[in-house]
Amino acid sequence: MAAIPKGCDTFVVMPSLTSGGVVFGKNSDRPTGEVQEIVYYPEKTYSDGESVKCTYIEIEQAAKTQAVILSKPVWMWGAEMGANGCGVVIGNEAVFTKLEDCEEKKLLGMDLVRLGLERSCSASEALEVITNLLEKHGQGGPCNEDNSMTYHNSFLIADSVEAWVLETAGSLWVAQRITEGFCNISNNLTITTKIDKMSDAVKSYATENNLWNGEGEFNWAETFSQTGSCDRQQSGHGLLEKYTSSSTFSVADMFQILRDQDSGICMSLGSSTVTASSQVSLLFADRPCAHWFTGTPDPSVSVFKPFVFTPCVKISHHTVAQEGEREHSLYKLHNAAVSSKPSALEQLREMESSCTEETTTFIQNFTGDSVLSELDELFKDVVETEVKFYK
Repeated sequence: MAAIPKGCDTFVVMPSLTSGGVVFGKNSDRPTGEVQEIVYYPEKTYSDGESVKCTYIEIEQAAKTQAVILSKPVWMWGAEMGANGCGVVIGNEAVFTKLEDCEEKKLLGMDLVRLGLERSCSASEALEVITNLLEKHGQGGPCNEDNSMTYHNSFLIADSVEAWVLETAGSLWVAQRITEGFCNISNNLTITTKIDKMSDAVKSYATENNLWNGEGEFNWAETFSQTGSCDRQQSGHGLLEKYTSSSTFSVADMFQILRDQDSGICMSLGSSTVTASSQVSLLFADRPCAHWFTGTPDPSVSVFKPFVFTPCVKISHHTVAQEGEREHSLYKLHNAAVSSKPSALEQLREMESSCTEETTTFIQNFTGDSVLSELDELFKDVVETEVKFYK
């Protein structure tokens, strides 16, 4: 039987509770030693009939893919989280349901994250992309390199207007729309009776398999959940309540939540499962969006580095593993510096704070006269500064 992973937490806070824009965040918790790279792919058009090889299976390619930045395990085609040039962000979670996990190689949840980002211009369109592909191709196959993990997936999909929680069991799915307040997901089903969209077969499958008697209001989590509640999900909800109490929630507040060790949301170095990479995004409809990635394990000892989509954007080669390698150079240098250069980490945290303030100020004050090209090498420059501190 495959091991049951416990990890990953994804959050979104809507504009009524923030200092401006939608704030999204995710910690990607993975087996220790599995490296995540931060990669950028520009938009691209394709000819009719082309296909794309995902982690395990080949599927039809879209006519056009959006520019994307992804945080992804080196060995995998799909991504744990990411953003596209249209201001859509997605993170996924492992969930455990009464439908048996599929070991047959199909689409991984991480493949669906990347496909949703590449093929959408809004959160609602990403939801449609993912659910259509899920129903057509299914989900399944080992979710780590040693073939010890299989699971179903939930997703938090957001743009500047709305967020969607999408929860799956095999090819079945339900979705809930979020427009106010905040929301967070972990390793449990959270949608109960407030269902805004669902696959056609959900209720019939439940009755035919004696999971629901067909009477009363249908409750998705009660019907399909295998594991019940999740302590981290409850702790994350409490942290969101705390940090949004003044209705001025910020990017820095999301950093704090992702670095919270007492709740287990930040899985620290030294354990069998670690927070391998983290993402925070600030989403607007009328100005550029900004995205921060660590690309290194344990956000409590890592640096969030800003990225903004621009026509001539560049990222650093230090966050991308070279062909045939399993570690990128930033990962190697960070790994050595955590124990040998604590003072460098303190200085980098100061740089992170000032850089975050400068980036958010630039975005919030953005007008038609602003020069977006000033941010072409923002992520690249911050990564390379971090590298210099570690050497």
